[in-house]
Amino acid sequence: MSIDSSKSTKIFPVNYNHIAAANNRLSSIAHRTPVITSTTVNKLTNCEVFFKCENFQRTGSFKFRGAYNALSQLSETQKQSGVLTYSSGNHAQAIALAGKLLNIPTTIVMPNNAPEVKKSATRGYGAEIIFYDINETTREKLAAKIAEERGYTIIPPYDHPDIIAGQGTTALELIEEVESLDLLLVCCGGGGLLSGCAIATKNLLKNCRVIGVEPKNADDATRSFYSQTLQTVHNPQTIADGARTPYLGKLNFPLVLNYVDDMVTVSEEEILRTMYFIWERMKLVIEPTGALAAAALLEGLVKVSGVRVGVIISGGNVDLKKVGELFNSVVGM
Repeated sequence: MSIDSSKSTKIFPVNYNHIAAANNRLSSIAHRTPVITSTTVNKLTNCEVFFKCENFQRTGSFKFRGAYNALSQLSETQKQSGVLTYSSGNHAQAIALAGKLLNIPTTIVMPNNAPEVKKSATRGYGAEIIFYDINETTREKLAAKIAEERGYTIIPPYDHPDIIAGQGTTALELIEEVESLDLLLVCCGGGGLLSGCAIATKNLLKNCRVIGVEPKNADDATRSFYSQTLQTVHNPQTIADGARTPYLGKLNFPLVLNYVDDMVTVSEEEILRTMYFIWERMKLVIEPTGALAAAALLEGLVKVSGVRVGVIISGGNVDLKKVGELFNSVVGM
C-alpha cells in the first residue's frame, strides 16, 4: 500500500511506506511475535480481544524493531564510529543487541536507578553503560556531550523517523494476522510505538480507532493531546519505567495529534492489578509498562462492547526479585 490515509493532507517524515520498508528489513531478524487470545478476557469485556505479545520479541520488548531498523540504515562511517543512546532499559537493550548483530559499537546513557534486569541484559549484549543521576542532569544533555566528544551518532529512544517506522511494524503484523479490528490500544511513553502503530493502523484499517494509554503519574502525552500544546513532566513517579519520558518527541507529537483518536490514563493500582491478572490468568510475564494498554480495557476506562480489540503488550522485562513486592501491594485481587 502506498497511500497515506490520515485525518489531513499534511506531509510527515514517517508514513506507511516507511513502515512497510522497515517490515521487509526486519522480516528475517525480528521475531514475528504471537497474538494471544483469552476466553476469560473476552467474557469480561464482551469483546474479541487480541493481545500482540511483544514480551516475546528479541530483548523482551518492541524496542528491537526500531533499534535494528535505525542502525541498519547508518552509513559505514557512522557504523564504524559507533552509536549512543539514552534509555531506562528496553531501548538500551535493543540498541545493544542491534549493534552486536551489525558489528556497531554501542554506548548507553542509563539512569543509575534503572531496573537491574535491564542493566544486566544491556551489558550482556556488549554495550558500554554510562550511568547518571536523574537529579543532577538530563540524559539528553549528557548524551549530547559524550557524542560530541567521541564522535558517536545518537539514536534516541523514540524521536527518530527510523525508530518510529520500526515500531509501527508491531501493528502491521497484528493486523496482517487478525485482519480486522475496531479498536487498537497502545501504551505511550515518548510516542514512538503509538505514532508508528497509529500510522500503520489508519492505513490498513481506516475505521479502526487508536487510543494511547499512559500512567496517570506521567500524563504529559494525554495533556498534550487535549491541549494541542506539548506538555512536560519531570521525573514522574510510576512503576511503568518505560513511560517515564519527560515529553512526546518533536516528531511524535504531530503524528499523535494527526493519527491517534484518543488518550487515556491509568493509575498505579490499575497497572498492577492488570499485570497481576495477566500473569495469573494468561500465564504471560509482562512488565508494568507492558500492562498499560490492557489496563485501559480491563479496568473499564475504555467503554466498548461487541467489538474486536487489539492490545499491544509492549514488553516483559521485569525484575523478578521485586515481583513479589509489587504483587503484595495489589488491591482488589
